[in-house]
Amino acid sequence: MKTTPAVREVFGFFGGLAWKTGKTRVFALLGLIPVALAVVVRIMLHGRTGDMVAVFTEILMVFFLQFYIVILALFYGTSITVEEIENRTLPYLITRPVPKPAVILGKYAAYGLLMFAMVAASLVPSYFILNFGRMSRPEVLKAFFINLGVLGLGILAYTAFFAFLGTWLKRAIIVGLIFGFGWENVIQYFPGSTQKFSVVHYLKSLLPYRPVSGGGGRGVALLLFRLEPTSPPGAVLALAAVAVVFLALACWLFRRKEFLPEE
Repeated sequence: MKTTPAVREVFGFFGGLAWKTGKTRVFALLGLIPVALAVVVRIMLHGRTGDMVAVFTEILMVFFLQFYIVILALFYGTSITVEEIENRTLPYLITRPVPKPAVILGKYAAYGLLMFAMVAASLVPSYFILNFGRMSRPEVLKAFFINLGVLGLGILAYTAFFAFLGTWLKRAIIVGLIFGFGWENVIQYFPGSTQKFSVVHYLKSLLPYRPVSGGGGRGVALLLFRLEPTSPPGAVLALAAVAVVFLALACWLFRRKEFLPEE
């Protein structure tokens, strides 16, 4: 079987299964947290100016950018290979007339679409609740689409990296936790080019908020503290490179590595 039809077959099969798992239900419920918080904040800030709303919008973006997409990508990305090994279904999968890279690519696409849908289902209501009455402003609507696009790029980059870890390491989930909630949270506050050794640096470089020298600015730029941003085109290219390189490495490893039953 050729790779492209095989990818579509794997995508359709695992895409249908992924929506029905308990893991998906748990993460979907987790996505209700920012919606509930947005309702509470909207009630508390009833009748106040948009500045405070902008602050809380940024606080919610902290949840999405530094927690939600990371935890989703970690568990779905590593499971691309790991769940087949743990469930002892890998021998049946790789003995079918399907190229091994198609398994990685198909599951990556299926899980990526699922994660983006969950993030969108959480971001859309929370953002619109917080910015109710302001959505007619072009800059507010534009900021929404930029935020959603940034989260989508984050899903692609993080999932590819974690898929590589899951194919390479036995304890990929532990290494992924250290990377996602250790390295990524610490390195962004380092000065200079050190920040560029993280995925979150490039995601933050694409956010629509920018601090203004001398104070002021739009919001408080919570996510951009100490950020020395990369240009938007450079940030997009870097994120695309991370996704392509680590996904290619995952496919290469999956094709060459021998997965023993005890793994």
